[in-house]
Amino acid sequence: MDSYFTYEKPVSGKAFVGRKMECQAVCNLLMSGQHIVLYEPPKSGKSSLLHQSLLSLQLNAKPFNVCRVNAMGSMNMQHFLTRFGNCVIRSCVSTPDEYARTVQELLPGTHFVFDRQRFADADEVVSSNWDLDANDALEMFRLPARLAARDSLRLAVIVDEFQNIEAMDDGAVLLRSLKKVLQEESCGSSWTSSFIFCGSRYNAMKEIFGRGPMFHGLVSHVSLSRIEDMEISEYIRKGVNISGKVIEKDALLSIIKHFDSNMWYINHFMSICDARTKGYFNDSVFSTGLECLLAIHEPRYMGIMANLTGHQVSLLKAIIDGVTRFTASDVIRSYSLNSSANVSRVKDALMKKEIISFTDKDEPVILDILFRYWLENRYFVK
Repeated sequence: MDSYFTYEKPVSGKAFVGRKMECQAVCNLLMSGQHIVLYEPPKSGKSSLLHQSLLSLQLNAKPFNVCRVNAMGSMNMQHFLTRFGNCVIRSCVSTPDEYARTVQELLPGTHFVFDRQRFADADEVVSSNWDLDANDALEMFRLPARLAARDSLRLAVIVDEFQNIEAMDDGAVLLRSLKKVLQEESCGSSWTSSFIFCGSRYNAMKEIFGRGPMFHGLVSHVSLSRIEDMEISEYIRKGVNISGKVIEKDALLSIIKHFDSNMWYINHFMSICDARTKGYFNDSVFSTGLECLLAIHEPRYMGIMANLTGHQVSLLKAIIDGVTRFTASDVIRSYSLNSSANVSRVKDALMKKEIISFTDKDEPVILDILFRYWLENRYFVK
């Protein structure tokens, strides 16, 4: 029997907990034809939020055709743009003749073609007959609006792991082209299509959309707030009751606090615990569940630590110890950090590795809550 506590896929409906305001914000932005960016650490609920928002629009007779493009694994502009074109066109049309007509009508003057042999051999809707240039990028990013307008539909184009584009050798060309298209659409040329940019590398996405000027005023950032303890508590209690089991209120609050309201970890943990008891959730069940969860993730955490320098490990230890003023002379001496200049380099390195981030008050945050627990209780244990 499937577990009530789902963690292996995005959720919606009764399995979607909290974040009603964020869901409404996404719906409103999509209905007004605006573009959205979501950047949070992995498994924070980005995909579930989009899943629930698009379902809500569909239930209210405002459906969107949804295209999902993943930038992960795209090494250059040519690979990404052909993948992008394939996903966008397939989200709206479905036959070889329609593919050919769409490429011919909506990508004129480009190096993109519909090659029937390539389609037969590799199931490729969009191919390129030459090296791609900035004009090809512009026309491809204009494709969603043109397709939506031509077929009188609403289209949401989700670009997952968007930060990978910046790392491509020709990523700057893609970003400049995208900016130009978003500027055109902000002038009112389209309201039937929207881009949704998602990324799990929090610091990299924040650098592109939060700190940098490139997309300022062109994209609306929807941040994910902490889910209320009461909503999570009711969700867990309902799942436990469905299976005829019992859990104490104090235990519920302890679980929520332990995982800092992260629903992915809570669902994963509760799924393990639920499978290990037939009646009462006690301390033994929770202890075993936590050990199982740590066993699953520990190899990844050990890999992270193995790739850190001694100074980077020392700074993580300082964060675990509650230090916030890393450049203070006593902190530099106690943690062997050498100098304030070195502290700055180490902080930047840990941020690029997406291990830590900093709040607006310059307070350090370890992005993975279970990784923090592992550091406190396994790696740096006294």
